[in-house]
Amino acid sequence: MREDKVPGIGRAAKRSGDGNARRNGPRRIAARDADDAAKPIVLDATAEWLRDRERSLTDRAYSILEEMIVTLKLPPGAPVSEAGLSDALGIGRTPIREALQRLARERLVTILPRRGIVVSEVNVKSQLRLLEVRREVERLVARSAARRALPEERARFAEIARIFEQSARTNDETTFIRVDREFNDLCTKAARNEFAAGAMALMHSLSRRFWYIHYRQAADMPATAKLHANIARAIAKGDENAAARALDRLIDEIEKFTRATVDTHV
Repeated sequence: MREDKVPGIGRAAKRSGDGNARRNGPRRIAARDADDAAKPIVLDATAEWLRDRERSLTDRAYSILEEMIVTLKLPPGAPVSEAGLSDALGIGRTPIREALQRLARERLVTILPRRGIVVSEVNVKSQLRLLEVRREVERLVARSAARRALPEERARFAEIARIFEQSARTNDETTFIRVDREFNDLCTKAARNEFAAGAMALMHSLSRRFWYIHYRQAADMPATAKLHANIARAIAKGDENAAARALDRLIDEIEKFTRATVDTHV
């Protein structure tokens, strides 16, 4: 005989069972949910660590390749490959690929479909057009950095000014190139304007490479270093107007230098 046909037992037991299920069900579900929730925490943490590591390797690959291009270790027109760079730098192909994509966005390399990747050529007319934008964006960045820099950032700006002046005294082009990159990064950080930072990232490497190619024939490196020092010192002091004026003087000098590299009409 089925249990639910036994008078007074089947229905009562069923009701009791239903009640237990209702009472115990939420506890079992909660426990199951807790177990399930615990598992992805480890997986998520591992995945996040891997992503951070990948980002770190990409940043490292970008920094190395950007300096190699700017300092002409990878000259304009040179072909490059993911596999070759990965072997040379000891970094996986995925970070190399992502670094090359970033360099392509900054117009330092050109990705040619089905033909490979080459270091971009230098174009004086494009450089002059770039300077038109640089003047406006960097003036904003210099003023904003002077206004918004944190105390520790101001201290570093003051130290960078001293390094610029030292490189000017010793005519140390390598130190100037490296501290100029840090100076640019610190300016964009201190300005705290992500839109200006994005614009700056697209311009500075091209400008630094152009300068490195031509400065021996047309530029005065010590004078340029001193102009950079003036901007850094004004930002360190929080003087917005002085920072903007110093920036304008620097761009004037860079534009004069750029025009001096070739006889061109824009």
